[in-house]
Amino acid sequence: LSTVIMGMGGKQEVAPSKGGMATSAETKEVLIDGKMYDITNFSHPGGGLINFLTKGGDATEAFLEFHNRSKKAKYLLKSLPHRPATPEELVTRGFNGRQDLTIAYAKLRQELVDEGYFKPSYVHVAYRFIELIVMHAIGLWLMKSGNPILFVVSMMWLGVTQGRCGWLMHEGGHYSLTGNEKVDKALQIFVYGFGNQMSAGWWRSQHNRHHATPQKLKHDVDLETLPLVAFNARVAARAKNPVLKAWLSMQHILFIPLSCLLVALFWTLYLHPRFIILKIKRGKWEQVFEAGCILLKYYCMFGVVMADYTWAQAIGTYLFCFLFGAAYIFTNFALSHTHLPVTDTNEYVHWVEYASNHTVNISPTPVCSWWMGFLNYQIEHHLFPTMPQFHQPAISDKVRKMFEENGLKYDSRPYFSTLATTLKNLYEVGSFSAPAEEKQKDK
Repeated sequence: LSTVIMGMGGKQEVAPSKGGMATSAETKEVLIDGKMYDITNFSHPGGGLINFLTKGGDATEAFLEFHNRSKKAKYLLKSLPHRPATPEELVTRGFNGRQDLTIAYAKLRQELVDEGYFKPSYVHVAYRFIELIVMHAIGLWLMKSGNPILFVVSMMWLGVTQGRCGWLMHEGGHYSLTGNEKVDKALQIFVYGFGNQMSAGWWRSQHNRHHATPQKLKHDVDLETLPLVAFNARVAARAKNPVLKAWLSMQHILFIPLSCLLVALFWTLYLHPRFIILKIKRGKWEQVFEAGCILLKYYCMFGVVMADYTWAQAIGTYLFCFLFGAAYIFTNFALSHTHLPVTDTNEYVHWVEYASNHTVNISPTPVCSWWMGFLNYQIEHHLFPTMPQFHQPAISDKVRKMFEENGLKYDSRPYFSTLATTLKNLYEVGSFSAPAEEKQKDK
């Protein structure tokens, strides 16, 4: 499998004016599969992360895993000016001391391809959509029952349903639902817009940065969460305002019942609408579809389901349901990364080591897999983001074996103890009592 023989490499510091740098101050080059590609005049649709990879490291696995289903991406790559990497560049950027790990990863990936684990299942896709339709129907029936207790139950139920829209759109955003990029993108836009009132385009531009550099300071957007929450002491150290420090000191208490809701509202009411409007102004018609899905959901909620409510009742009901949905999805997302070590901004880490050192699996049971939309298999998901996620439980033993053979930790933890660890981390970070070694890394 030639496209994965060159790895992201082990940990490496940026080496100025040597192999790892571009050939001139004006030229920006990325190493992919043993070739240096000139991206100086290339505007990357996925955002500016590619610029980080012009300063060092090897982008081979990142390109393969993000774009293995995209003929357009492969065509664009070939169209870029390129040259063979020099021996010096291969020494400083390729493998980075982990050629054995790169070869083992390529071998496992090819084995999984041959065994059909990257093939989608249309039956599974249909099941996921039918589940959402049935859950919405049950939730609305409970909501309209007239029973106060069932009304509260309906808010929790619909909140979980909203969260499960998030799980489904996440898979669409990775193009691992049907395997057809255009179809999956359209499904993601509809599910995220109608189900969560958010922008799929914004999500893709941010989430792929997280996948390429999980737990990397100033690159992983899941770490850049101030002022509402701080998951790491080095991020919390940026908080200078006494009011913000007081808020962070209580974040372990506020995270589930309040912070998650505030983050979701900020995304829904400001960040995502702003993104959509800016893109539409620039002629991006994909965002017109996004806006239409979001507006349709608001009409269904306020113009149909809650048409007989007062505005105060309707907004209160919306917020009450949104609270449960935000707590459900953001809390579960937080379990897999936020309490783990971070890497420095100028540190290059092997694609497989990112999955080993900066993600954890949670309770590999069918119940937990349903509850977390198969994202309890984060190690497998970060290794193979375009693999249909329902396949990941079946490959976990193979991944574990590969990790053990290459001296890597396969980190799998129980659900509730990981939740406790996550909240404890929020407490330590918010009280500025996180381990001293973390504080000493702050710059």
